[in-house]
Amino acid sequence: MRSNLPKTRNTLFAIALAGALLSLPQISLAAGRPSGVAAQAHEESSAANRLNKKQFKDVKVSIDNGIATLTGTVDLYEYKTDAEKAMHKVDGVNAVRNLIQVAGPSVPDSAIQAKLSEKIAWDRVGYGETIFNAITIDVHDGVVTLGGHALFDWDKDDAVSLASNYPGVKEVISNIEVDPVSIMDDHTRMALARAVYGNPVLNKYAIDPAKPIRISVQNGHVELYGIVDNQTDKNVAFIQANSVPGVFSVKNYLQVANQPTESKQIAAQ
Repeated sequence: MRSNLPKTRNTLFAIALAGALLSLPQISLAAGRPSGVAAQAHEESSAANRLNKKQFKDVKVSIDNGIATLTGTVDLYEYKTDAEKAMHKVDGVNAVRNLIQVAGPSVPDSAIQAKLSEKIAWDRVGYGETIFNAITIDVHDGVVTLGGHALFDWDKDDAVSLASNYPGVKEVISNIEVDPVSIMDDHTRMALARAVYGNPVLNKYAIDPAKPIRISVQNGHVELYGIVDNQTDKNVAFIQANSVPGVFSVKNYLQVANQPTESKQIAAQ
């Protein structure tokens, strides 16, 4: 009777060889991965490389247990957010503590608010959607809070970018709501634009490319923003908006020029 011993030995050898081969990548990876102090040094070196740009020349980073702490100063708020985004791309960093201070020039809140209102009002002029963005601006101690409504995500992003890159801005808080996507609302928007800007009393505002009267629509509910010359124009705009079929309600936030206004300023001037 033929012995099964050689066959058994071959089987055992094959199993042992397969086990050895399977373990090789794990051993290799483990050997190539730094740990402890070496890992922290590697992470901090990678983080420092990502900050090796002119705008981050006064920024320092330290990493402890996967948390990157940023300190120092930058000239613009945009640079502060950019530094944080860069840290999230570093292997081994799980969270970022951003303690960077925005230095740069000291600019009065009123000047920041007036300039940003102008910039955001004229942003995307020529794209045909400006009339449907109604973004509010409030500035306190260099902190800019953006609110109101935007028609598209990129309108919101542009407003945040403009504020973040303006000298003197220490922080930007975005509470802008993007209006819901709706074919019905799109039809209502166009009808409202024709009703408001086509009215003989109000068509003088159509000459301004920045469109002083802004129209926001959310599921058939309308809000009017911006600045008009007098109370009559404000009232006519309200009446015209209410006359459009499919409009469920109208809130008239139009401001009359040269009258006291709230601290929030509409970027539609």
